[in-house]
Amino acid sequence: MSIRLNVEKLTPEAFAPFGTVIATDPATAKSINSGTTTRFHALARCEAHGTDAEVIISIFRGLPRRFPHQIDMMERHPLGSQSFSPLSDKPFLVVVAEDHGGTPAKPRVFIAENGQG
Repeated sequence: MSIRLNVEKLTPEAFAPFGTVIATDPATAKSINSGTTTRFHALARCEAHGTDAEVIISIFRGLPRRFPHQIDMMERHPLGSQSFSPLSDKPFLVVVAEDHGGTPAKPRVFIAENGQG
């Protein structure tokens, strides 16, 4: 069965059921390093559950998809956080779905613009 999904603008409010949008927030800006750097403080928190849990950061390089694109797999990460932050200025699509007992609900698609993750 195929369904077409609409692309939504990635905003903190729209994405809240799935996680946190990481983007520069002028309200958290602080000038550091003698004015050569702006720090945007505490934009997201990492979670790891378990007594031996640790937080790691990895970089993945994916290949561009062709459209229309059929989504035939979705991942679940119930024991930790995952973040996608672009390393280029190209927008990308974020496809998420609420978990209904191990079965994904209808997916939602967001477009992440330059500077969002």
